[in-house]
Amino acid sequence: MSIDIENYEQEEQVVQQIREGSERIRGELSKVIVGQKEVVEQLLITLFAGGHCLLTGAPGLAKTLLVRSIAQVFHLRFQRIQFTPDLMPADITGTEILEESPDGQRRLQFVKGPIFANVILADEINRTPPKTQAALLEAMQEHQVTAGGVRYPLDEPFFVLATQNPIEMEGTYPLPEAQLDRFMFNVVIDYLPEDDEVQVVTQTTSSRPADIEPIFSSDDVLRFHEMVRRVPVAQEVVRYAVRLAAASRPGQPDTPDFVNEWVSWGAGIRAGQYLVLGAKARALLQGRSHVSPEDIRALAHATLRHRTLIGYRAEAEGVTVDDVIDRLLKHVRGIDR
Repeated sequence: MSIDIENYEQEEQVVQQIREGSERIRGELSKVIVGQKEVVEQLLITLFAGGHCLLTGAPGLAKTLLVRSIAQVFHLRFQRIQFTPDLMPADITGTEILEESPDGQRRLQFVKGPIFANVILADEINRTPPKTQAALLEAMQEHQVTAGGVRYPLDEPFFVLATQNPIEMEGTYPLPEAQLDRFMFNVVIDYLPEDDEVQVVTQTTSSRPADIEPIFSSDDVLRFHEMVRRVPVAQEVVRYAVRLAAASRPGQPDTPDFVNEWVSWGAGIRAGQYLVLGAKARALLQGRSHVSPEDIRALAHATLRHRTLIGYRAEAEGVTVDDVIDRLLKHVRGIDR
């Protein structure tokens, strides 16, 4: 399989430019973000691939700062929506108001909500009722909003980066599987090592943070989306991604015993799609024009952890979903193993 372009050398030059650009991005983010290299990489992969991302982590781990900084690097319009139990769909999408024109005519005018931006931070998304979650789901899937029977397209590029707090579960509305499946990745943000935490405390208590300089534009991001989809991938690598996702489904002929024992519901077809798409973006960010099985393995946890539902037996035995994915990676052999 080859890249469908007229000039291969020109394509390689673009790959090199993206790799150099990714280094500049990390350099700008390092002005305000300490550590979290894997988290930053997975967020950049999400943006380059045109997906949405779920961020899971305790309060105070700079999730909001990270998302806002990435929006600044790409010169994208950023909006933060604080999800609460009383948040209504119109608070997100917008509402129609009655306006009177200079000639005395009254008509309904649609006032756009905060969803009309490029990067949406849906903060604590699991604290809002299902009806409001459904309004966000349409925007994520269709890149449009429907109000009063009229469809309003969202500006491109459009990303939803949602956060949820894994500690306080009282008063929350767990995201349904259908909405979880719309997120490309579920990225877990953990506490920093001691040295990094010391650096954060020192920086934030001594001087004002440096300004983030925009490096790319929204048009550049859209071109990255096209470029990612043109990255070649061998059929064996695609088959490896499909087998990895399929192995997480209990009750199938080739399902391993530990999955049948521990898993209640496995990953669907979107898991394989996002594994391959994310692997393409990862290859580009690393300056490669081809995908390897290692790209698939590197993104397995972020892609599968919110699509694999463990059962009561796994919980009773202290087995986590990441433990199941670790076993899957050992069980499903790639072409280089």
